[in-house]
Amino acid sequence: MMKRIGLVDIGSNTVRLVLFEYDEETGLKELQNIKTPARLAWYLDEDKVMAEEGIDNLISILKSFQLISEKYSVKEIHPVATAAIRQSVNVDDILERVKSEVGMEIKVITGREEAFYGYHAVVHTISNMDGLIIDIGGGSTELTYFENKELIHSVSLPFGVVTLKSMFFDDKKHNDEEALEETEKYVKKQLKSIKWLSKRKVPILAIGGSARNIARIHQSSTNYPIAGVHGYSMDRNDLQDVYDLLENTKEDNLDDIDGLSKDRSDIILPSTIVFKSLYDISRAQEFKFSRQGIREGLAMSMITRDYPAAFNKYHIFRDSLKELASDFQIDFEEGKKRQEITERLYHELERYDFISISRHEKYLMKNAAYIFYLGSFIDRDATSQHTYYLISNSNINGIVHRDRVKLALLASFKNKTLLKFFADESGWFNSEEMSILMKLGSILKFANALNISNTSIVEDLYLDDEEDDMTLTIKYKGDPIAEEYQAARQKKHIEKIMDGHLEIKFIEA
Repeated sequence: MMKRIGLVDIGSNTVRLVLFEYDEETGLKELQNIKTPARLAWYLDEDKVMAEEGIDNLISILKSFQLISEKYSVKEIHPVATAAIRQSVNVDDILERVKSEVGMEIKVITGREEAFYGYHAVVHTISNMDGLIIDIGGGSTELTYFENKELIHSVSLPFGVVTLKSMFFDDKKHNDEEALEETEKYVKKQLKSIKWLSKRKVPILAIGGSARNIARIHQSSTNYPIAGVHGYSMDRNDLQDVYDLLENTKEDNLDDIDGLSKDRSDIILPSTIVFKSLYDISRAQEFKFSRQGIREGLAMSMITRDYPAAFNKYHIFRDSLKELASDFQIDFEEGKKRQEITERLYHELERYDFISISRHEKYLMKNAAYIFYLGSFIDRDATSQHTYYLISNSNINGIVHRDRVKLALLASFKNKTLLKFFADESGWFNSEEMSILMKLGSILKFANALNISNTSIVEDLYLDDEEDDMTLTIKYKGDPIAEEYQAARQKKHIEKIMDGHLEIKFIEA
């Protein structure tokens, strides 16, 4: 069964349409993602009345989004509004006009609901068991603290990037020294008023457009070798580097900063101040980004009503890998058979002390076996290359970027030369790690050879030490002609691990 829904996130700074499709096999997919700057918070006067110009702008945007949704056959559209409309004293008039002129019923969510949906998305897509979530919008900032993936505290603060700009930077440059100092003083006072926040000593998980921009700026400045900000991690010094870059760049040159969105160039410094202040007050361990936020949290909540088992916050990586495999038409039974042969082969080599690795490395090897040579879906003549680039640049939930690259190196393993070529692009792995990756890749290459016909002929296998030569006996059921040929070709990979000759025997089970 398949379900399509549209989410319209009406924020204080931007309005965004995201069209989702959920399928039990492929999971939750984004069909389209479109945003437009609206700056609705700017249309609020001193009495918190939304000006007609702001309402007209919103209605025009929603009509455009409605037409886009129709093109994708999405009839179920859920518009949700946050701080700018929530704070408007004429909120009822806004909702009535939208319903009358567009036919959409806007749901105005509270600050706590906003925090909950952001939390819901993060804990289902990031592996951290404990954390502090921050979502800076245009007119409010939501903070959520969770332990063991359960929500413990949440609060909505009455400031966002647009309101901070209007409070402290009105008619001033983006890097005005006095404005920056006053902003930091105000933000820290607000954060220190939250009694449960200080000295939490957990990772900060940041969501929202400002957070994504900061991650992209840092990635660009460090020539980060892979794509995507989801799961990207920075420390306090990294945050300071981005802040210094923004502060020392003249206003006319901000557009030259790679990763900085043009419609956020005038509001990015205030958000960086908030992130730095939160890092210091909570004594954070790291600063990590999630590209999943309120929209995804809402979508997940809605889909769960029809599909209660759709999302599991304790099996994020497993489910994400399953969805990736489905996208590239990895057959479930073939993948499981490769895993079975890989584990059996590893245990035999370990039994004779040819190899010993950590539980985590074994876990990566096992999952790489499932998606081994995934890139053959695109081109069999360049399977290894496509496999590496697809996996290393795919958004895989529940895994850190370094492990994502390891997974890609293992699943794409062809030979030592190509492994080194791919690994050198990141420069992340030392000689010891490369040696382990080489051995695990060799196991995977040989395990793949033992099911090259995809007929699951291997029933069992075991190693024996016979007169100083190792013999691998493979019990089969069916016709092993393809596997015999490939095993003979690829046994060199196992011989390198053993540093000796390997005899292979196929016997009928």
